[in-house]
Amino acid sequence: MAAAGGEPSSQSVSDELFQNFYTEVKQIEKRDSVLTSKQQIERLLRPGSSYFNLNPFEVLQIDPEATDDELKKRFRALSILVHPDKNQDDADRAQKAFEAVDKAYKLLLDPEQKKRALDVIHAGKEYVEHMVKEKRKQLKKEGKALDVEEDDPEVFKQAVYKQTMKLFAELEIKRKEREAKDMHERKRAREEEIEAAEKAKREREWQKNFEETRDGRVDSWRNFQAKGKSKEKKNRSFLKPPKVKMEQRE
Repeated sequence: MAAAGGEPSSQSVSDELFQNFYTEVKQIEKRDSVLTSKQQIERLLRPGSSYFNLNPFEVLQIDPEATDDELKKRFRALSILVHPDKNQDDADRAQKAFEAVDKAYKLLLDPEQKKRALDVIHAGKEYVEHMVKEKRKQLKKEGKALDVEEDDPEVFKQAVYKQTMKLFAELEIKRKEREAKDMHERKRAREEEIEAAEKAKREREWQKNFEETRDGRVDSWRNFQAKGKSKEKKNRSFLKPPKVKMEQRE
């Protein structure tokens, strides 16, 4: 829909840019889909793959809007290419590449996980669109032409790609932080549980020893008292009353 003055609205321009972006993505996917086994392994294990491979659609080189049937076909084709049996001269790296493909496929089979991945991709696109609008507002305020570098579909595509990768990375970092925190909490709870169990064990052992030695302590106390009384009587038998001297009167 055109804006006042016959200029296209920012929304229509944005939608057009996004469609161009996905058109180019599909062309790239079509081109990369014919990569050889070794090239696919290199792609999946390239430097930074731990972040690149957080996006399951990037791993499988498939459009986020692809159907389940398209997803299954793509998985079969790619998994065959990187399977260790097909790459016995580089079996270890092929195994890692295959695991990345398998992980991405299983993630997208889970409706909840797939939705999360799509949400990240849409959030990346929306962020770039927002930044484009803000740039145009600033240019308009300065009385300059409203042209921005993201008008170039390739630049727009790269901006969305970078922002999407950043979002996936941030989510992964937060996940690891939560996992580390949970592990710390479980470890602390376990240590407290062990400490409480040991304390209870010590108290039971003390109580048991106390009960087992009670008779001995009672006998010892009785003997002590008996000896004390005997000694008192014995001492009393040796005590003689003092002699009273009679006064002599002259």
